[in-house]
Amino acid sequence: MMTYLIPALVVGGCGILAGILLTVAAKLFHVEVDERIEKIGAALPQANCGACGYAGCADYAAAIVNNGAETNLCRPGGADAAQKIAEVLGRSASEVVPMVAVVHCNGDCNAAQSQFEFDGVQTCKAVKRFYGGTGLCKFGCIGLGDCAAECEHDAIKVENGVAKVIPALCGACGKCAKACPNGLISIKPLAKHIDVLCSSGDNGKATKLACKNGCIGCKICEKKCPNGAIKVENFHASINYDLCTNCGECMAACPVKAIHSCEK
Repeated sequence: MMTYLIPALVVGGCGILAGILLTVAAKLFHVEVDERIEKIGAALPQANCGACGYAGCADYAAAIVNNGAETNLCRPGGADAAQKIAEVLGRSASEVVPMVAVVHCNGDCNAAQSQFEFDGVQTCKAVKRFYGGTGLCKFGCIGLGDCAAECEHDAIKVENGVAKVIPALCGACGKCAKACPNGLISIKPLAKHIDVLCSSGDNGKATKLACKNGCIGCKICEKKCPNGAIKVENFHASINYDLCTNCGECMAACPVKAIHSCEK
């Protein structure tokens, strides 16, 4: 009988000792968690997109409570999330500027020139490895929808070879922008609806050969803008949304119609 009793006592004693040690360790290393962090986390959409500048929703919630991070940084959550966070903290909500994604390309199938057909893995990232893409323009939308595949709200679609954003569905999380191998997508204020839909860095002649809708860098838009909101550098026009007033002067002046109003 002792043959079975002694091992049983040893095993039982080890279990009790381990339990005591774990209990002591839990007490010694216990970290109090501010319940506000959990409440703020529950108020966030859990998109974990990183658009707020933090690793995820949990990290952002902790930063708000522990480091005084701004409460209006969650783009997908918008004003609703900011209001809920403010209620948890017992203060007024910070102003939230609605944002939206925009694809800076209009080189659709009718405008952009193709140089070969790709029969490999049908993703923009895969195509990009082969001569920079199938089109003559190496800066344009490849059109295989890597951005659309990342969007959880179906806010971006590929139409006629070019990705298009549906503003009403876009949460401005920025996942589509990270997915685009050509870096064509940016996040801008929703109220600013004048956009340059071209990202070409080639000179005017090369751009026109590659795409009928491309910016030729003529600087007419820059000269027409009354607020200095549009500049042409390296043959490419870009808009400073902080200065833009949506007047449309640049759009009306553009001889190749590379500037559009994306208001919807």
